[in-house]
Amino acid sequence: MRVPSLRERADDIPVLVDYFISRFAGRMGKRVRQIEKRTFDAMQQYSWPGNIRELQNVIERGVILAEAEVFRLDPGTLPQDSQGSAEIGAAPGENTREQQKARIEAVLKETRAGSQGPTGQPPASAYRRRRLSRESGR
Repeated sequence: MRVPSLRERADDIPVLVDYFISRFAGRMGKRVRQIEKRTFDAMQQYSWPGNIRELQNVIERGVILAEAEVFRLDPGTLPQDSQGSAEIGAAPGENTREQQKARIEAVLKETRAGSQGPTGQPPASAYRRRRLSRESGR
């Protein structure tokens, strides 16, 4: 059975974008109410050589970096590819790759710090808690 690539199913992109944004925003406790038009247009024009996995990764990164309720991709996120799709243009004063990297690292650090328990250690997994309770009950 042959499944067509994402570039052959451009009509699926809006549905997938909505799904992935709501999925990742929910996981990260963020509210994303709309998608910037320039970002949406660029996502529809891009050929997605990495198919749905690339789309998923791009959206996850965008949600991590989102600071408002409007989803937008930073310039250079979608490179110009061999199919001639346009790159999202950089406006003066927009973030550089180094700034983006620093923001991602800061968010990940906050996420890790927020998952620490009262002892400063990560909370035990459900499996580990069950095992510990069984062992203490013996």
